[in-house]
Amino acid sequence: MNRSIRNVFYLVVALFIPTLGQSQSVRDKPRPATQTLVSPDEQFGPLFEAVQLKAVFPDSKTFADCTPKFPPATILANYDNARQQADFELKSFVLEHFTLPVRPASGYTSKAGQSAQQHIADLWPVLTRPALSTLKPNEQAGSLIPLPKSYVVPGGRFGEIYYWDSYFTMLGLQTSSRTVQIRNMVDNFAYLIRTIGFIPNGNRTYFLGRSQPPFFSFMVNLLSEVQGRRSLITYLPELQREYDFWMAGKDQLSAQRPAYRRVVRLDEGVYLNRYFDDKQTPRPESYREDVQLAKSTKQPPVLYRHLRAAAESGWDFSSRWLTNSKKLRTIHTTDFIPVDLNALLVNLEQTLASGYRLKGDLARAKAYEQLAQQRRSAIQRYCWSLKNEFFFDYDFVARKPSSVYSLAGVYPLFVKIATPAQAVSVARKLEQSFLKPGGLTTTLVRTGEQWDAPNGWAPLQWLAIQGLRNYRQQPLATKIKTNWVNENLRVYKASGKMVEKYDVISTAGAKGGEYPNQDGFGWTNGVLLRLISEK
Repeated sequence: MNRSIRNVFYLVVALFIPTLGQSQSVRDKPRPATQTLVSPDEQFGPLFEAVQLKAVFPDSKTFADCTPKFPPATILANYDNARQQADFELKSFVLEHFTLPVRPASGYTSKAGQSAQQHIADLWPVLTRPALSTLKPNEQAGSLIPLPKSYVVPGGRFGEIYYWDSYFTMLGLQTSSRTVQIRNMVDNFAYLIRTIGFIPNGNRTYFLGRSQPPFFSFMVNLLSEVQGRRSLITYLPELQREYDFWMAGKDQLSAQRPAYRRVVRLDEGVYLNRYFDDKQTPRPESYREDVQLAKSTKQPPVLYRHLRAAAESGWDFSSRWLTNSKKLRTIHTTDFIPVDLNALLVNLEQTLASGYRLKGDLARAKAYEQLAQQRRSAIQRYCWSLKNEFFFDYDFVARKPSSVYSLAGVYPLFVKIATPAQAVSVARKLEQSFLKPGGLTTTLVRTGEQWDAPNGWAPLQWLAIQGLRNYRQQPLATKIKTNWVNENLRVYKASGKMVEKYDVISTAGAKGGEYPNQDGFGWTNGVLLRLISEK
């Protein structure tokens, strides 16, 4: 598809973007009106824009996470008056009117001679945040959305819970026998589904336009390993509602209108999903970066939507989403059927089938079994390359598969929807091209983006290792595990820290992205602890 046709497609789709609906579940407790959950860019308007564009803080996320000391109307009135003064200093004004966010675990180092396992055990309370009382109508204290139970944050600049991060953190919590904390976090996500309608990227108001890779079904299954399979029934309403979120608008699609929010209709009535965001404005937590990048495009709203959709994918940013791997402005995330997202949704459909079967609703169980099989067949049709013998994302606008090799290709192995022959081919490519001294590299290209080479990430190592084990590719799984664990321990021994990502090629410090490498770090801790503890 040429650029002019693609732009027309964007404009047509944009006309059909709805405001996110908020239905009330019979299981809900009274909740705050959704209009009280306002993103700080909307709440503080010109002040927010000035602080971000003038780079008052090096990290755009800092101001987005600040807590106002006074009502927003008071702060804005004070700002209008103060900025007229000759001696006005913006940063001083912000510090007088806002409380800066606390950075969990930043600067925390292990005790001398402490093992990595003990370091992680000591970090759990450092990274744990207490429950907060829910908001009353028309109340809001900063961008943080209160949660009814305690939760574990990643660390560094990330002082809130993150959706897909939390599953990998839970692997470590399970190893540490912290079942109560796992249940608390699952309950928090269930609460978000009931009160907001879906699980946001994180519990911040500026994340209310998007979710993240749907790992809730995996979390519930993880909890069921220690609490029993009846847990599926307990969380069945929330599992169903999450599925409804991802599939919203399916009945409105046609050959003339193939995409609506997160659902895409392909040939012969095949339905798959994409990453999306319900807003098309600069991300508040990366406001300055987005506005500056938009100066290079004629359609800023379209660019913002693609950037936000990449944030929903968790891969912000990667050559997966770029037309030109050297230019972020060529991002077109919403054009893709991502293989990872759709593999995760197969698991959600299968989990719903299991839950309804346990409940005795055999008709709905059969319906979801059929939906899972249909999606599995569609992934095989659109995401498997016979020529390259690997799983790829599919560009449904251009009507062709992506050419970018990425570790998203291991998801079909992780959820057991690849054939044995496909698993052998994927394993061969991983060993030949992705395996490095420190583990698996995320892609095979260097772009300067953090979800590309030379960086490796804990969740992707775990998904690859488990996927290979599912197909008896044990030697390669063990090699990946050994390389990754050794790199984690090497960095820990040298620095006393666990970090967000690693350079797996040169085993130097990981680079790339919009912010420095962060320490803490939730999912690194969880995956490493789980791998080390294996017998």
